[in-house]
Amino acid sequence: MSTKDYIEKDYYKALGVAKDASADEIKKVYRKLARELHPDKNPGDAKAEARFKEVSEAYDVLSDPAKRKEYDEARSLFGAGGGGFGGFGGFGGGGARRPGSVNFDVSDMFGGGSGSNLNDLFDGLFGSSAGRTGTRSGGGPTRGQDVSAELTLDFEQAAHGATLPLRLSGPAACDLCHGSGAKPGTAPRRCPTCGGSGFVSRNQGAFGFSEPCVACRGSGQLIDDPCPKCAGSGVTTQTRTINVRIPSGVRDGAKVRLAGKGTPGQRGGPAGDLFVTVHVTQHPLFGRTGDDLTLTVPITFAEAAIGTTLRVPTLDGAVSLKVAAGTPSGRTLRVRGRGVQTRHGHGDLLVTVEVAVPAKLDGEAREALEKFAAAQSADPRPHITAALAAKAGGGSDASA
Repeated sequence: MSTKDYIEKDYYKALGVAKDASADEIKKVYRKLARELHPDKNPGDAKAEARFKEVSEAYDVLSDPAKRKEYDEARSLFGAGGGGFGGFGGFGGGGARRPGSVNFDVSDMFGGGSGSNLNDLFDGLFGSSAGRTGTRSGGGPTRGQDVSAELTLDFEQAAHGATLPLRLSGPAACDLCHGSGAKPGTAPRRCPTCGGSGFVSRNQGAFGFSEPCVACRGSGQLIDDPCPKCAGSGVTTQTRTINVRIPSGVRDGAKVRLAGKGTPGQRGGPAGDLFVTVHVTQHPLFGRTGDDLTLTVPITFAEAAIGTTLRVPTLDGAVSLKVAAGTPSGRTLRVRGRGVQTRHGHGDLLVTVEVAVPAKLDGEAREALEKFAAAQSADPRPHITAALAAKAGGGSDASA
């Protein structure tokens, strides 16, 4: 994209959107216009083809946040369209001086009379020398876009790790031409107009402008025999299945990155990445805190009072857990190394015992419990008993 295009062309007007339009709104409008104006739908209509190119050019800039920011800044700095560049009143020289005015040479502003320093400024603003990937924008390899997907695992799969198939439908390198865009048995050739750079340069007065090559449409290559399957684009919509390896110990909401599994790049550029968001279902018995598993186990009053040995489940079988005599309800016991396995090691299993109180007692059990209560001499509420006694004593003194 040339500097002049940035300054003179109104891309918002080309798409028919407001300057503060959202990215989604711009995409929606572009897709509608592209369908209506596509050359395949309007064969032989030069006006529709020109309009299609105009809309595509506008979308290329406004859909890229970085390009859109540069475009907005350029139009704000140098003025939006017209013969003059903003507040400078035009870069032309030789005009008649106004009475009382100071002779102003724009080249003095940038430290030279040749215009080369001004070109350096434009290069810095618009990246016309080297793109962010190390190649000129529009002419060299372009990295493919990243893709997002979601995958649901059960609790034990997340704890142990798993490899699961993920079915994706979207752009992928054409399997007939392998992404080259050329008919099998042929190959793209270097564009003779731009020498394969994708850009041509032209001078306009003191300024040099670089524009996408019209012959190859900025690709740097010409395809004489397009691939019949992808029509020369090198990309087709395909349904593919990818095996996603989920590491052990993954947590709900974690993202797994698969390098190079996104959309294919253009002109030999690398593919984007696939980011898989993992959702983990709940387990009927276990909970999770960090790398530790949590488990609640009911026990009887007799087991808590006398002590017992429990058999409790883990994710890898069962273990024996000793409950000491006099264990209170709500105490948590730790079984080391029986939690979730991660690359840092194993977590622990945290077992919380809760005394289960029967909702109903039969005659024999009730009689046994009443005998126990009568034989129990220790007061389980000594602090409460003491407080009640003190209050009763204080009330007696007050009444006297």
